[in-house]
Amino acid sequence: MRMRPASEPTYWYETDTAVGRLLLAGAAQALRRVHFQSGPHPMRAAPEWREDATPFARVLAQLGEYFSGTRRAFTLRLAPEGTAFQLAVWEALRAIPYGQTVSYGELARRLGDAGGARAVGLANGANPLPIIVPCHRVIGADGSLTGFGGGLFIKRALLSLEGAACVADLFSAHESARAANGVPARD
Repeated sequence: MRMRPASEPTYWYETDTAVGRLLLAGAAQALRRVHFQSGPHPMRAAPEWREDATPFARVLAQLGEYFSGTRRAFTLRLAPEGTAFQLAVWEALRAIPYGQTVSYGELARRLGDAGGARAVGLANGANPLPIIVPCHRVIGADGSLTGFGGGLFIKRALLSLEGAACVADLFSAHESARAANGVPARD
């Protein structure tokens, strides 16, 4: 576990975005956390954290540009904390171009572990910087939208914003299969 010097406080700030309220947390010089507050498990700032938007000025500006469609990549100082494998996966996520998707298996292959899709999925799910480190661009091998900490509706919205070709999910894939087999859709 990496300890931070006592002189380096953690700041936090909440902001509203096109996909709901986000909590940002980090040091004055680097972002450590982005958390979806509208989900079932909103994050509470630790009592010793300081609420202040100032350290997040660049983050807020770049998020605004991303949601308005004028930014395709984030250029921010990041300080995620994780294992060496998680950090490698999160770095590989940053290499997935805007508007494109890859499967968990493909990402594992890119990392040199063709059989590591499940491990990649676990690391992807532990990403502390969603949107900024685009874990939403990783999909199932069949093209379906699978797990996302902010919820599949947010994953779908982010991919739609980026114009990604894949905007299916497990439920719509299941309904398509039912329709192809002549089974009526449920109301």
